[in-house]
Amino acid sequence: MKPKLLSLCIGCWAVASVMVYSANAESKDYTIVTFEKIQLSDQFHSEGAGVGDFNKDGHKDVVVGSQWYAGPDFKNKTAFRPVAVFEPKSYSDSFCNYGYDFNGDGWDDILVIDIPGKPAAWYENPKGKEGHWKRFEVYPWIGNESPDFLDIVGDERPELVFNIEGHLGYCTVDWDHPEKEWPFHKVTHAKGAFFIYTHGLGVGDINGDGRKDFTEALGWWEQPQSLEGDPLWIFHKFPFADGAAQMLITDVNGDGKNDIITTWHPHKYGLVWWEQTKNSEGEIDFIKHVLTGEKESDSPYGVKFTQAHALVSVDMDGDGLLDFVTGKRWWAHEPPIDPEGNNPAVLYWWKLVRNPDGTAEFIPFLVDEDSGVGTQFTVQDVNGDSVPDIVIGNKKGSFVFLSKRKKDTLEEWKKFSPSKKVIDG
Repeated sequence: MKPKLLSLCIGCWAVASVMVYSANAESKDYTIVTFEKIQLSDQFHSEGAGVGDFNKDGHKDVVVGSQWYAGPDFKNKTAFRPVAVFEPKSYSDSFCNYGYDFNGDGWDDILVIDIPGKPAAWYENPKGKEGHWKRFEVYPWIGNESPDFLDIVGDERPELVFNIEGHLGYCTVDWDHPEKEWPFHKVTHAKGAFFIYTHGLGVGDINGDGRKDFTEALGWWEQPQSLEGDPLWIFHKFPFADGAAQMLITDVNGDGKNDIITTWHPHKYGLVWWEQTKNSEGEIDFIKHVLTGEKESDSPYGVKFTQAHALVSVDMDGDGLLDFVTGKRWWAHEPPIDPEGNNPAVLYWWKLVRNPDGTAEFIPFLVDEDSGVGTQFTVQDVNGDSVPDIVIGNKKGSFVFLSKRKKDTLEEWKKFSPSKKVIDG
């Protein structure tokens, strides 16, 4: 199933409307999700993108690389550091971007994570004053192509999760002095196989004890009862991926146990979700469900693309279930190194459906064929309509996909549905 696409170009701005349809097999709600594509730039500034209210006007803004774009129309841009434009066959100095108020002054600041092996730094919002923002380097070099910035210790404030010198771990922040270097806490005390360009990282409660664990491509690390003294976390070996990217930890089938969604290989083929179960000894185990593979026949819906290098969980259609968004990281390496490196930079959202028999599946809906993902992106309501939008920076440029929902009839839904099975329940 491919959605209908209408496009209009105005200078360097491209606006498109994309219609995709979804249905919940249990509730029989037929929801149309529409996306308005806004291209902020056709230049390569960053492979990450974030959101924050940087001018404190009550509207969400977008940050990509070295510039932020003021909402709600995103037409005005401001450089918060020296602007750099990169050749798409090379790399940028921005793999991840996040908006967050680090110093507690009520103004959102910006965190930029450089290419792996380089520093992470946050930039202090000057509260409307002109000029570049003051930079605070928080760690001298960050490993992993999918570092994350979220709460892992349970204090409801984010930590920076990554690996360094063979160790997986996280940095905490002294919130009284966030400008000081953030201390790194090793999760793996024995030096492991983590290197600068390691792929695959997730944070979530795997064993249901209320504490967040780490996942990576070759297993998961169990958080101990206390973090005092930086104790060794317990490793549970499991082959989740041949590389991975962001690893989404969420209860897919509604059985009360968290499962894992990830790419099988971030530069080749495959999307999978791992259903948590128990083995014959009563220990945590996982069952593999393939969403895409090397052939169209590997996918229940005939979808095939390479380099799903970034993923985000989100309830896209408002049915209360967590879907996810991913797509192709176009030219992750200089083509033709990676399979299908020159193929269209597709972007999909994957609707979660829980079936009456207790099984679950993800239905892919094509959002766009000329944007894709980078190494990190953000899905968040940026226009204030309570519906999540998609914000992306990559080698194709910078994009905002504004989404809307509406209900429609079963007859209309059938015209666009990718699956008769889901219609009939």
